[in-house]
Amino acid sequence: MTPPAVDPDTAPDADLKTIADLPFHAMGRFPRPLAIGRCRGEQARGTAPAPAAAAVTPGAQPGGEVRGTGVPGVRIDGVSSQELFERIRDLALGFAALGVGPGDRVAIVSESRPEWIMCDMAILASGAVTVPIYPTLSAAQALYILKDSAARVAIVSTRVQLDKLQEIRHLVPAIEAVVVMEPSAAGASVMTLDEVAQRGHARMTGDWGAGRGFRETARAVRPEDLATIIYTSGTTGEPKGVMLTHANLVANLREGATVLDVSQDDVALSFLPLSHGFERMVSFIYLFTGVTIVFAESFDTLGRDIAHVRPTVITGVPRVYEKMQARILEKGQGGSAAKAAVFRWSIDAGLARARALLRGKRAGPLTAMKAAIADRLVFSKIRDGVGGRLRLVVSGSAPLSASVAEFFHAVGLPIIEGYGLTETSPILTVNPPQAPRVGTVGRRLPSVELKIAPDGEILARGPNIMRGYHNKPEATADVLKDGWFHTGDIGTIDAAGYLAITDRKKDLLVTSGGKKIAPQPIEAVLKRSPLVSEAVVLGDRRNYASALIVPEFGALERRLQGVGRSAAAGSVSRAELVKRPDVIALYQEIVDALNNDLSQFERLKRIAILPAEFSVESGELTPTLKVKRKVVEERWREEIEKLYA
Repeated sequence: MTPPAVDPDTAPDADLKTIADLPFHAMGRFPRPLAIGRCRGEQARGTAPAPAAAAVTPGAQPGGEVRGTGVPGVRIDGVSSQELFERIRDLALGFAALGVGPGDRVAIVSESRPEWIMCDMAILASGAVTVPIYPTLSAAQALYILKDSAARVAIVSTRVQLDKLQEIRHLVPAIEAVVVMEPSAAGASVMTLDEVAQRGHARMTGDWGAGRGFRETARAVRPEDLATIIYTSGTTGEPKGVMLTHANLVANLREGATVLDVSQDDVALSFLPLSHGFERMVSFIYLFTGVTIVFAESFDTLGRDIAHVRPTVITGVPRVYEKMQARILEKGQGGSAAKAAVFRWSIDAGLARARALLRGKRAGPLTAMKAAIADRLVFSKIRDGVGGRLRLVVSGSAPLSASVAEFFHAVGLPIIEGYGLTETSPILTVNPPQAPRVGTVGRRLPSVELKIAPDGEILARGPNIMRGYHNKPEATADVLKDGWFHTGDIGTIDAAGYLAITDRKKDLLVTSGGKKIAPQPIEAVLKRSPLVSEAVVLGDRRNYASALIVPEFGALERRLQGVGRSAAAGSVSRAELVKRPDVIALYQEIVDALNNDLSQFERLKRIAILPAEFSVESGELTPTLKVKRKVVEERWREEIEKLYA
């Protein structure tokens, strides 16, 4: 297939100055049949299952509906780079027809999907400001963001999101138009995204010079212009709107692309929320470097979609990798005694090699030989389970525990860990793929400066630091002091420049005896157990430390079955299960083993096993799966007080 001729108006700039230039850069430099797509199950589409087809490879299909590898009933709806550019252009012209101009705020309330990126690019190319809103937020939470940002247009994905918005629309007089992505959800006073694009396309074909005007509008965007207001999901308090400029984002985009080393030969599977700064920046990097982006249909279909797409690149948060590790360990030890023994031997062999390499040492000949055998027997099958082509696994948003990093390195899926915050656009540091150091989040980006304050807080300075918090000058002054951004994280920097995060400054527990306890390292050790889903360490202003533990209920049931103590299905509630003496003893063994490695004042004196999992919907987790301590402590106050009675 001959690539389409490059129009001078879509040719990439020699120097990409703003995110508004990105659609032109991507189209001009990386014309390809599949630029962006989304996995769809045939049942969701109401059609017959599609036959298995070849693996997704850039350039293998002529755009439109593209099929992945052999997972029956799954297909990929995608567009070419030419179609992507034209859709962005038509949407930008359509938004302009709705009155959207430079500086106007446009909210996006949607799950991650191709339309999210199309809308974001169209908004930014128009000189307007994107305001992402997590689709998991309640109507009241969305109302706060819409009012604080003064959004003029709101784009929603589905009927569920539309109903939520319509519930509060009368309270947000600034909103002049509501647009819905899915045509089936359209109704009175609501436009579909297709209708907006059609308006734009009519301008493109009917107004002489409309295409040129689109390019000139994008060129008029300045690096110092506001690009986005991202409201931190926050583990405490009222959300704050982080104001990031085009210059902030481009600085992070350029250096992030250099460090990640991805190209048009890569296929990425995306499943994290684009409303979060981490995945959104990654999507910018993908567009900048020509990576094909395929979105998982949902988080629940992730396993299916990995097998279908066979990606070369994925990004995730630590909790995703912790759960993946737990499933691999449970499956590997669930076969016959002989197979389980081979699995355990292989894991030990792989870990021995990984621990040496991750500490800058060479594995000895015997260790290397054992790891090679383990790779053939076990690890190659694990990699096949995630598509067999995965070469780059990235973790962000929170510190990754050393044990998880060692495990994935052992099985041949080394994780590149980075660190940053929404306020830093977001990347500050990345662990070099050729020289990773376990227990650290790597070295700073070239343009970033880091230093440790006297109290241990990490401070950052650079072109990626936010302008400030929207409508919150006092909060801005609290974190931006003398040109340095105060991250709120506690850490250390070693002689080689590697940064290690030890805890959040506000999360440090101070016992009634004045001892300071960092809860996150203790929680990370507890969550290594396949039986533990979540753990929250307590003890602030108390005379000893304790913990709330949420079981991994599926693993717990299988463990009890294995020892002949399982209850009949449905005969025992979770509330009854977690009070059983044998279950309490099982978790006490995990805690006792941990306590042996802790200082006396850090040891967990008592535990409470909770009968319900934490979730985003219940408010106990942020959309990026971080625990909201205050919410947890409020919901489970009665159980906590019993620990200290």
